[in-house]
Amino acid sequence: MRYEALMQRLAHHALPGEDEPNNGGAALSRREFLKLSAGSAFALGLFTLPQVAHAAGGGQALKPNEMPDAFIAVRTDGGVVIQVNRLEFGQGVYTALPMLLAEEFDADWAHVEPQLAPAGNAYKDPYMGMQMTGGSMSVKNSWLQYRDLGARARAMFVAAAARRWGVSPASCRTQDSQVLGPDGQRAPYGELAAAAMQEAVPDQVALKVPADFTLIGKPTRRLDSPAKVSGREQYGLDVHLPGMKTVLLAKPPVFGARLGRWDAAAARRVVGVADVFPVQLDRGASGLAVVAEGFWPAQQGRRALQVEWDTSGVEKVDSARQLAHYRELAGTPGLVARADDVSALGQAAHRLHAEYEFPYLAHAPMEVLNCTLHYSGERCEIWVGTQFQTMDQLAVAKVLGLKPEQVVIHTQMAGGGFGRRAVPTSDYMVEAAWVAKGWRQAGHVEPIKVMWTREDDLHGGYYRSAYLHRVDIGFNGSGRILGWKHTVVGQSIVAGTSMAPFLMKGGIDHLVVEGIVDTPYRLPMHLEVHQPEVNVPVLWWRSVGNTHTAYVMETLVDELAQQSGIDTVAYRKQLMQGRHPRHAAALDLAVSQSGYGRRTLPKNHAWGVAVHEAFGSVVAYVVEAALENGQPRLLRATAGVHCNLAVNPLTVRAQIEGAALMALSTTLPGNAITLKDGVVQQDNFDTYAIARMNVMPEIDVHIVPSADPPMGMGEPGLPPLAPAYANAIARLTGRRLRRLPFDLS
Repeated sequence: MRYEALMQRLAHHALPGEDEPNNGGAALSRREFLKLSAGSAFALGLFTLPQVAHAAGGGQALKPNEMPDAFIAVRTDGGVVIQVNRLEFGQGVYTALPMLLAEEFDADWAHVEPQLAPAGNAYKDPYMGMQMTGGSMSVKNSWLQYRDLGARARAMFVAAAARRWGVSPASCRTQDSQVLGPDGQRAPYGELAAAAMQEAVPDQVALKVPADFTLIGKPTRRLDSPAKVSGREQYGLDVHLPGMKTVLLAKPPVFGARLGRWDAAAARRVVGVADVFPVQLDRGASGLAVVAEGFWPAQQGRRALQVEWDTSGVEKVDSARQLAHYRELAGTPGLVARADDVSALGQAAHRLHAEYEFPYLAHAPMEVLNCTLHYSGERCEIWVGTQFQTMDQLAVAKVLGLKPEQVVIHTQMAGGGFGRRAVPTSDYMVEAAWVAKGWRQAGHVEPIKVMWTREDDLHGGYYRSAYLHRVDIGFNGSGRILGWKHTVVGQSIVAGTSMAPFLMKGGIDHLVVEGIVDTPYRLPMHLEVHQPEVNVPVLWWRSVGNTHTAYVMETLVDELAQQSGIDTVAYRKQLMQGRHPRHAAALDLAVSQSGYGRRTLPKNHAWGVAVHEAFGSVVAYVVEAALENGQPRLLRATAGVHCNLAVNPLTVRAQIEGAALMALSTTLPGNAITLKDGVVQQDNFDTYAIARMNVMPEIDVHIVPSADPPMGMGEPGLPPLAPAYANAIARLTGRRLRRLPFDLS
């Protein structure tokens, strides 16, 4: 079952007590909506909910996420304000979603102003039933929603203008935020806003065909870039409220450990420290909250604490012992995820045995986690960059004993996340709520900002799981695969969470085996899985299971091609048997644009190839690598992308470039989270390697033309880069790299 389908199952069950979660729940009142949107320039909104609660012609009541007034407002000066129902943290939805709406609304793009929507029923994903950003689903799932919203709004403005002029709406057209009449009349949207508010929303609208698009599909500069490149952008970490205090948490060094004896006398003597008190933490742990007038006194106060931690009763993970245990498990029967007939394996003329190791990985976004809260006892306002507004709203409400509607989340820009801001336990939000509760119980009323340092971030858990793969393949002299026996060992992401009943089938977490069980290659496979429980919190990490499965599959297929004496591109197509045209198109495009097979490379240079589908999009890389002073270097990567229609080609290119660089990080020595006696050994970027500008290769991105509905692009560019690079290194050195990060010592 694919990730999207699994998430849809979750959406129908994970939010008890909500009205029909898949249609967005109960409608917000106009007053509630304006309250949630305070300060967002919505004083001149388009519509009022009582007037649009039912579609024109007495049709079925519209769902909250179908009503334009929650998403669009036109000011009298012609400015078009569009609410973005996702988190913007680098992936480009702040531009792409307004493009969809503005296209059908015929808005003047020069006057479009996006805003990040607060938590609210209207802003829930139309398919997921919850407000969220993840799974590369933002544009894919809002493709029709935002276009319908724009088309409905356009129809209402046309109706208002036609009524003013006494003409048929069919005789009017729209262009650049104005309605044009049959006799040369012109009415700017800003003049029509009040009248348009009186028109009923049509239940059905005709959408443009791709040939008529003026915005969609055109390279469009991002609307958030000017503020970001000038340093004027405000992120969650930049929020400052009057009287606000800054909080740092003292956490145990071992996950799940608890606070023992402690002495805060020295911390309280630090100038600027306002209070120190115990607080509940994630995963049953406990620690101390240091509340101060700013970050520096909070940091000095935390350093001055005298704390003894109770680590009894919690597992103290050691990376070396864990790897040995995983190897033992790989030799035992596991849960069967795929059961093709592999009986011919034993009679194969050729055998390939391989074992792969993948470490824990931290998300390490540039902006560390943070959460600003103002809790009054009856209401809690939160300013945060979160991927899971609905789930976080529920989690915070539970801690504070409030109803979800009493928790107001103002979505902030986020400086990265890669999955870390989408936590089923809402860990950093819940911890902040416990601090706010303790602060309030102590008689304080000031808002607080709970911050993480980089050290907190790397020690704080929710990593990409560590995995071990063991593979035994039998094939004949012509490269035909007779049997493929595959075992994966690694923690489940969702086991033990509220999502487990909906994201696991037969005890197997699909996210562990995606990219293997659904490989495009036609081969007989027996796939088994072990999902040990380990005292290390894990989470999806950009492209989820594909981070490791693509590496295994694409390096093995490449090795089989090499051992069979077949060109690696031709061999992949041979294994697909003509059944995956989108894979072939992406691969062919990357090959043709790279010069593979036509251009002769210099000495000590080599090609590497990989192709992989994730979240509905296919990305193929043809890379060129070299050996410099005995060390590999990725020189350039040519990407062929099949994401169906590219709403904004510039964003697609940017996502490929960013994903490729993040994937390159996974190959660099030091890009691993390791534990010894339960303690994470990495502290900052001096001990946890990430790719920097000096290793950035040239990246050339080419998109397969398509008019089909768009697929996701936030994650698919990551999985095939590392295996393509490894395949090039294998041709340079003769060594097959079975471990990430690379080790050529």
